[in-house]
Amino acid sequence: MHPTIKLHLDPEEFAPIERLARELHVTPEAVVYAGLDCIMRRVHAAEVRKEIADLQTGRQEGLPPWADSARGVHIYESKRDE
Repeated sequence: MHPTIKLHLDPEEFAPIERLARELHVTPEAVVYAGLDCIMRRVHAAEVRKEIADLQTGRQEGLPPWADSARGVHIYESKRDE
């Protein structure tokens, strides 16, 4: 059996990943794996290690800057026209 990592995303986090995947004609999983690949190739840099640690705490406090702000009024302004 292969190891599995489950990533639980808020809808506001999944939406921009899904939009990017559609734009690139790939799956959302491919986008997430590419992000993991980028981090793992830079993991020896101190600032990357700090960012990883900070993200764990920050995620408990709210949405990341790249997530849709569905809880705010300006979500419709930030989405691209489709």
